[in-house]
Amino acid sequence: MKTICSLCPHHCQLEPGQSGLCQARRNKNGKIICDNYGRLAALALDPIEKKPLRRFYPGNWILSVGSYGCNLRCPFCQNYKISMEGKKSETIFLSPKDLVKRAMNLTEKARGNLGIAFTYNEPLIGYEYIYDCAKLAHQVGLKTVIVTNGMICEEPLLKLLPLTDAMNIDLKGFTQQYYDWVGGDLETVKNTIAVSASQCHVEVTTLIIPGKNDRTEGMNAEAKWIASLNPEIPLHISRFFPCWHVLGQEPTPVQTISSLCREAKEHLQYVYAGNC
Repeated sequence: MKTICSLCPHHCQLEPGQSGLCQARRNKNGKIICDNYGRLAALALDPIEKKPLRRFYPGNWILSVGSYGCNLRCPFCQNYKISMEGKKSETIFLSPKDLVKRAMNLTEKARGNLGIAFTYNEPLIGYEYIYDCAKLAHQVGLKTVIVTNGMICEEPLLKLLPLTDAMNIDLKGFTQQYYDWVGGDLETVKNTIAVSASQCHVEVTTLIIPGKNDRTEGMNAEAKWIASLNPEIPLHISRFFPCWHVLGQEPTPVQTISSLCREAKEHLQYVYAGNC
């Protein structure tokens, strides 16, 4: 008997034993379980600006962790070696208690540590792990950061937001045609940004792919929409470099990023050029 996963808008209908598109969630005896719970493929102490978050405790460091799997299929994925590997990924297991303990130990080091950032792959497909870790982290005064593609349904998002201090949300393009290319849903992502920005610190990132989402008209519409939520939401406009399935494509010209930043600044107070 099929069971529907209700975490993201794909709503995968899974036979017993079958995993969803994300490769991290599976039907086990009629219940959807999180197969990548506690399985970390990447762990590093990063500057908070690398998330990127420019207006959330700047100058601090944060323990950054990621697992495997993703619910999008971006042909330009820069972390494809973990996001697309699935269960084959080399991982270590850290329980929520152990991860929070490691984060707390880092707060005593010279660099210090602000908290825990869930990043690298699409973290929200490991929803239960993030929830459990964030709950423990808040109990000991650590901040929780989520770097996400925004492809999550509103009900689970609302449950997680009280435990979330900051998010960087990818707005990959501003048309459904673009989201068809990467396997997502624009309206879901816009809703995630809008709902999250009302409850925690949010910054938005758009990676510019030449010939796909590099038109000034599109950036004008995107920036205008973000400003309708709050003109102080920071927007990161990032330069693309060839990766994975688009190795033959040219990097985004620096002048394109500069032009789009100028366009976005017509509506937004904080606009940052990335990867330039």
